[in-house]
Amino acid sequence: MNCILLPKNTATIRDELQVRHIHEVLKAKAGDSLTVGEIDGNIGKATIAKISTDEVVLTDVKLDKKPPAKLDLTVILALPRPKVLRRLIMDMTSLGVNRLIIVNSYRTQKSYWQSPLLERIEEFVFEGLQQAVDTVPPIIEFKKRFKPFVEDEFPDLLADGDDAVVAHPYAAHSWKAYLDEKKAQQNMPKVLCIGAEGGWIAYEVDLLCKHGCTAVSLGERILRTETVVSVLLGAW
Repeated sequence: MNCILLPKNTATIRDELQVRHIHEVLKAKAGDSLTVGEIDGNIGKATIAKISTDEVVLTDVKLDKKPPAKLDLTVILALPRPKVLRRLIMDMTSLGVNRLIIVNSYRTQKSYWQSPLLERIEEFVFEGLQQAVDTVPPIIEFKKRFKPFVEDEFPDLLADGDDAVVAHPYAAHSWKAYLDEKKAQQNMPKVLCIGAEGGWIAYEVDLLCKHGCTAVSLGERILRTETVVSVLLGAW
């Protein structure tokens, strides 16, 4: 945690993980300064007035710095294995993705939608925010029906002139060539569509392209979802 997130109008930390981090990692004591942020608010510094095994009481809380700007970007992600989703949410939150839409896909196992980890999404977002010293969570939505989402809702994500990309290893266009062109035009895509392990099937790629996407390839190698996310978002 590079920043301790606080609920609005609160100067006492009682979250077990945060208190343990302050004790065991930061090894802080009364009088020490912490980097803190208020959820959906500013970032700043605070002084520890009192510390125990159960809570940390802060004083002189000064939140005078705005959080980093979000990327003007929506990521469409096919629901992967829940443990992979945890890492992806943390990483995309840290990288500043503004909106994340998690969708069903042909290769998404039905059991993934019943995972208890889906009920802990907010926890994973907080981890990503505290890593990146940010306070503004991304918008996260779940769409269990792929075809109706793409046909009825996906086009609304794109304004006139906006571009969208779907990552697909067998696409004719390379990500590098596409990116070079868009950077020259100063017109980066507003939507990235990323499949889960095994990627999208051809039908899904075709439907996305029919509704405004350009299919791009990162090469012949079949990559892990985390690697694809890192490569694509690294362009920003």
